Amino acid sequence: MTDYHLLTIWRIQAPLDAVYAAIHNTAGWTEWWPGVMKVEALATGDADGINSVLRYVWQGGLPYRVVFDVRATRIEPEVAIEGAVQGDLEGVGRWRFAHAGAVSTVRYEWHVRSTRWWMNLLAPFARTVFIRNHGCLMRQGAEGLARMLRAPLLSQESIDLKAGITHV
Repeated sequence: MTDYHLLTIWRIQAPLDAVYAAIHNTAGWTEWWPGVMKVEALATGDADGINSVLRYVWQGGLPYRVVFDVRATRIEPEVAIEGAVQGDLEGVGRWRFAHAGAVSTVRYEWHVRSTRWWMNLLAPFARTVFIRNHGCLMRQGAEGLARMLRAPLLSQESIDLKAGITHV
């Protein structure tokens, strides 16, 4: 299996509560985030959403889809959302939220490994392509969120934590 340790940082001039609400409402992602093909609720979890399970279907610029389930393990309004990932990818995804004045900062950590045999087979040659595809999807998310909130996107960067490479 191939490991990926990626960090995406979005800075958007919008109220933190609106940014958090849009990201927390993953069922609505298909309306503003290109690449999110489907979000399906599999389990509701407790009153706070802990142990809820959502299935995501993603497709970036490459001709394949990635399907995985995320079980919510932490939800702190306007602070953090975390989940355990299983499916075509396995690992952990973490959203962190902060603000300084009118600027909200969203940090997304993606610590996963591929379970698809063909991705693992191609990874020595195509790892960079897979990471760029992830970066493109995240950039589309930042732009879509800014459009949906009618707010300026101030910056977006994707960092391959394993290689120390930043893509803007």
